[in-house]
Amino acid sequence: MLDSFLNGLAVVLQPMNLLILTSAVFIGFIGGALPGISGVILVVILLPVTYGMDPTAAFMLLTAIYGSTVFSGLITAILYRAPGTPEAVMTSFDGYPMTQQGQAGKALGIGVLSSAIGGLVGTIALIVFTPLLASVALRFSSPEYFALAILGLTVVASLGGKLILGLIGAALGLFIATIGIDPLTGTSRYTFGNLNLAEGVGLIPVIVGLFAISEVMKRTLGGDAHQPLTKVKVKIFDSAIMRKIGVTLSRSSILGVVIGILPGIGASTAAMVSYSEAVRWSKHPEAFGKGAPEGIAAPEAANNAAAMGALVPLFALGIPGSGTTAIILGAFIMHGLQPGPTFMVTSSELIYAVFAGLFIVNFMILLFSKPFIALFTRLLNIPYSALGPIIIMCCIVGTYSVRNSMFDVWLMLGFGVLGFLLEKIRFPLVAIILGLVLGPIAESELRRSLAMSQGDLSIFLSRPISATLIYISCLLLVIAIAAPLIRKYKQRSKCRETFS
Repeated sequence: MLDSFLNGLAVVLQPMNLLILTSAVFIGFIGGALPGISGVILVVILLPVTYGMDPTAAFMLLTAIYGSTVFSGLITAILYRAPGTPEAVMTSFDGYPMTQQGQAGKALGIGVLSSAIGGLVGTIALIVFTPLLASVALRFSSPEYFALAILGLTVVASLGGKLILGLIGAALGLFIATIGIDPLTGTSRYTFGNLNLAEGVGLIPVIVGLFAISEVMKRTLGGDAHQPLTKVKVKIFDSAIMRKIGVTLSRSSILGVVIGILPGIGASTAAMVSYSEAVRWSKHPEAFGKGAPEGIAAPEAANNAAAMGALVPLFALGIPGSGTTAIILGAFIMHGLQPGPTFMVTSSELIYAVFAGLFIVNFMILLFSKPFIALFTRLLNIPYSALGPIIIMCCIVGTYSVRNSMFDVWLMLGFGVLGFLLEKIRFPLVAIILGLVLGPIAESELRRSLAMSQGDLSIFLSRPISATLIYISCLLLVIAIAAPLIRKYKQRSKCRETFS
């Protein structure tokens, strides 16, 4: 294994391949930092370009873009609360408050370091444990996927401050996820005869609208239009911060790898779950959402680790672990290659060159992030009267480019207004996003599970992994309900003692 990796490293360090890798990192930086553009879009755009390239160089290019795009989504998430990619949604919850507190450089430094560490952990796991992790992923069937989706929904529903609002948000996201053509029967649901809704409501219009457009509206209409920062100094290595976030980084990187290798789950879910776990294990959970460093470290370490983990089922099983890896699978087939159990033997040189390239990409993130971020931090001194329209235009172009649909643009603007109104009552928008992300997984895997058991619900409790996940979900929900009741009881007891 070590010899194969060193041979792959030698291939990567060839001048032309190194130039391709560096170019891919900068392309990924730009695409990820622009709201509405994602790794999927960039890979699709560059797919025709790779057709005439050598397969090794082509897949180094595509995978490097994938990895660097996941990282750079944090830049605009922290600076403008406009996540550049879906994976960076959770980062904005604590990153943007730090920017408002004049700590943008500190927040960006935490994000860069966490992304690089998570990416390195994911890449090492990809190289060392691919056969083992692939065998674990094979043990997951429909009941386990459904149970994992339920766990994710209960976790984030309990983060909304008020449990009822979190549950309503998750339910709203689940409802939005049902719009479109039923994936199993082909029946139209809630489309009202509108062909634009036949494909369902896209994730990009919802995310960009709820977070980016609503933020522009809030800052413009709220009179908070221009908050320039005279200087943003990004400090990546800070021993005090490292001591504070070290445990979070370790836990989130491992969670990211585990969730990433499960086909169809994705880095966005990994970021959400790791954020919720950071809140759960924190001694000061009330600090989250107000600028907690762990609130940046957790999702960034997890989503970068998950992005690497998502390549495990692609290489080992021929199953894409995310939307972007599905496009990369198509690129493999376009080049006459078929990932699967024998792929590690038949295309060992290509695979280890890709592994080595991804390993170097994480160091490039550390090396090139500061000068790249400097270009974006200068935008903070532009009056928001000029910057706001630019952000909206980027959102419109990015949203339109996903499906070439003006209907998606109108959806984005509509969700922007909805997000603006919901934020006035402090509604947990993240619960909506999680419901939308996990909804299709939960629905399809529930129906497949019931088909497997001929309608017997006990299938979820008769399988050890799914039963464990469901029991954990129930326990978390009970804790979320009981915790405020216990706090109220203690407060009343103290009041009684005081008056007595």
